[in-house]
Amino acid sequence: MTEHVSPTADLAFPDLAAAADVIELAGSVVGKAIRHLAANGGPDVHQVVAYDLAHAAAQVETARALLDYGAKGTTEAAITCAFTAEMAHDLITRVAGRERLWGIDIAPMKAAHPFLEQFRSPEFVASLADQPGPRHLDPEMEMVGDAFRSFADKVIKPHAEHVHRTNDDVPEEIVQGLAEMGAFGLSVPAEYGGYSEGSVNEYIGMVVATEELSRGSLGIGGSLITRPEILTRALVKGGTEAQKHEWLPKLATAEIMPAVAVTEPDYGSDVANIKVTATPAEGPDGAAGYVINGVKTWCTLGGRADVLALLARTDPDRTKTHRGLSLFIVPKPRGNGHGFQFTQEDGAVGLVGKMEGRAIDTIGYRGMHSYEVALENWWVPATNLIGEAEGAGKGFFFQMAGFENGRLQTAARAVGVMQAAYEAAVDYAHNRKVFGAPIAEYQLTQAKLGRMAMLIQAGRQFAYSVARQMAKGEGAMEAAMVKAYVCKAAEWVTREAMQIHGGMGYAEEFTVSRLFVDARVLSIFEGADETLCLKVIARRMIEATQA
Repeated sequence: MTEHVSPTADLAFPDLAAAADVIELAGSVVGKAIRHLAANGGPDVHQVVAYDLAHAAAQVETARALLDYGAKGTTEAAITCAFTAEMAHDLITRVAGRERLWGIDIAPMKAAHPFLEQFRSPEFVASLADQPGPRHLDPEMEMVGDAFRSFADKVIKPHAEHVHRTNDDVPEEIVQGLAEMGAFGLSVPAEYGGYSEGSVNEYIGMVVATEELSRGSLGIGGSLITRPEILTRALVKGGTEAQKHEWLPKLATAEIMPAVAVTEPDYGSDVANIKVTATPAEGPDGAAGYVINGVKTWCTLGGRADVLALLARTDPDRTKTHRGLSLFIVPKPRGNGHGFQFTQEDGAVGLVGKMEGRAIDTIGYRGMHSYEVALENWWVPATNLIGEAEGAGKGFFFQMAGFENGRLQTAARAVGVMQAAYEAAVDYAHNRKVFGAPIAEYQLTQAKLGRMAMLIQAGRQFAYSVARQMAKGEGAMEAAMVKAYVCKAAEWVTREAMQIHGGMGYAEEFTVSRLFVDARVLSIFEGADETLCLKVIARRMIEATQA
């Protein structure tokens, strides 16, 4: 850097009609490639192509979701055009040299080049550096955002750095504070003590709250409300009325905090093949129940949790894969720290139950701790099998009902982490001088900040769009798309925010170092990126072409 510049005044004026044309062209390229993939072995045979196609499709749908946003003002239109150009450029790079594998002609996006020349220009992207755009929420949702932003600033942020650096526990002040705000009851139906009435705002509110809490901290903020959300959705889908009345009010008030126990040492995203067993066994006073044996891993909040939402094999016939799984609510004592050992003397007749957990040390996403939990003859009553007798063998489907919304929440978490990184980068860039000028005045810095602002708003608006679809009982594939794309974007945004800080970005005393390591987990949990792309997005796109 030897001189500083400002964006030029003769920038291209946003052209939404042209953006819509580019999106349709890109959509047609992806559609043709999906049909070719379906006819030539599918995603299991052509994994690289399927993976790239899934991400390309996610970007196309993100751009499509921005069109309505772009119609609301000049800044909004500029963000839409910049992201559309970004999407088209990425599609071109994915296709180049692999046209035969995609089943398309060479240079299928050639007609979009004039659009890219205008809206990928460094000057145009740099012009967005201090123009992140409004969210365009209705007044009620703005109030939700304000409330959770205030809580994040006043309660979460003061603890965030200490918890991260010392790998401490989530402060109870945060858990109870969120409970008082009703954060854990956002998806609990009103008749069971929550705030959900099945409206669009329920889903939008969850996205808004999650973003703001994650902006304060991913590990002790935005991720806390996901665990109750997953169990709530599973209960709503498959629980008996008695179970809903028993557990949902307690989830809504944080009387109980759950952890999700699905992953196993040998089975992560391959949920259908898990090994942990639940075997019928008589309990106290002749009560019917099950003893659970096996090991679960990556059980986040497993120590502090009062119950585990645990997926176990109830049918020993492993050829039934996911149809042999059932979902249990497993009570446990509350623990803290990095390990626990519990003994159950009053469980199954003639057996002593044992539960032992150890926290897995991680580079980021600290506070709740992710545990490996070993269970030996741990007894649960049959009434804790979600759906009871009717729910046997249906646990996989109940769990997926929770995970689909969890993917949307994870995208919102990514947006919150990105927003925090962008704000930190803007602040540092305006205050740090290099070669006699603030680095915010250099075009390269401006272009980085502009791309951050554009990616954040695109991810945010796509999350809102998916929330509206899920409120109508749709959007399962789109939830996977927004999770896959936005979480990868968060890695770039946090990296560049760290880079703008220079050497100080590598110092733990600056928040961006925490945001960088936290962002890395987003593409791994709640469905690994590769599994979402191959097993969910690509397959569902193929199914749509064959319908």
